[in-house]
Amino acid sequence: MAPYSSPSSRGIARPVVSATLLTLCALTLSACGSGDKAASADEAAAATTRVTDASGTKVDIPAAPKRVVALSEMDLDASLTLGVEPVGLTAGRGQKGAPRYLEEQAKDIPVVGAVTGPDIEKVVQAKPDVILAGQLADEQVLAQLRKIAPTVVTVDGTKDWKKALQLTGTTLGRSNEAEKFLADYESRAAALKKDLGPQAGASVSVARYSAKGTAVMQQGVFISDVLKDLGFKRPGIQNDKGEGHSTPLSDENLQEIDGDWLFIGSLDAGTDAGLLDELAKKPSYQQLGAVREEHSTVVDGTRWTSLGGAQAAVSVLDDIRKAMVK
Repeated sequence: MAPYSSPSSRGIARPVVSATLLTLCALTLSACGSGDKAASADEAAAATTRVTDASGTKVDIPAAPKRVVALSEMDLDASLTLGVEPVGLTAGRGQKGAPRYLEEQAKDIPVVGAVTGPDIEKVVQAKPDVILAGQLADEQVLAQLRKIAPTVVTVDGTKDWKKALQLTGTTLGRSNEAEKFLADYESRAAALKKDLGPQAGASVSVARYSAKGTAVMQQGVFISDVLKDLGFKRPGIQNDKGEGHSTPLSDENLQEIDGDWLFIGSLDAGTDAGLLDELAKKPSYQQLGAVREEHSTVVDGTRWTSLGGAQAAVSVLDDIRKAMVK
């Protein structure tokens, strides 16, 4: 016969079992919660990536940035080329907003700085999750920007637009798009070089003109790299690396820019149409063979004689084709 169990003893047994089950459940839930937290931490870690920027600094950035501030013309060009519309931009050289050739694409993007530097308060208001800092080298300003969001210097001392595009592609999670663009550019440059025929080895001079006078584009700047891709020669001091972005030239020394072809960059859209006629009246320009042979043309300085970029490079190929391929 089974041992006798009183109603009171049976009643006591149930709560003991229930308490044990509750303890097990609590432990299970606690373990589940810890797992969730661990998973969240892993997801957070996976949602960031580390890049080494053009200054050699390692920067941890979101894997897929959504709010990007572009603090140089080259950064703006690269971002738009890769399909990312920034939430803030720096005004182009000699411009109140985006460079002329990017005006339509960038018309809704707020200006948060100028060529001289960013407006820190406006950068904060843009609420970026990544800042593309171009060739900015001011450590004090960079320190301020890094307090706002991960900041990537995209342009190194060579000012190589191709390297900058690749780094921007890595930063924005658009490396494939960057490589595709570069492959297309190389194909277009090769096709143009072939179509130039005997003009492929011509000497090409590039100057910028403003109220201050004429300045020549030497080596170490965007346009010289594009012309090198096409195999052009450069006359005079344009074969040497300049100390700055461009080198002022007096009227007495304009022979330095004489070549088979002359491209003159202007930042003022309002003067482009009549600039060539105006310059052709100057004795210093009349002595240039390219002017006499009508091998000179005015081009958009925001594309040719500024910092440059991916879309600017393609448009330069188009301008050269229009001027030199018959």
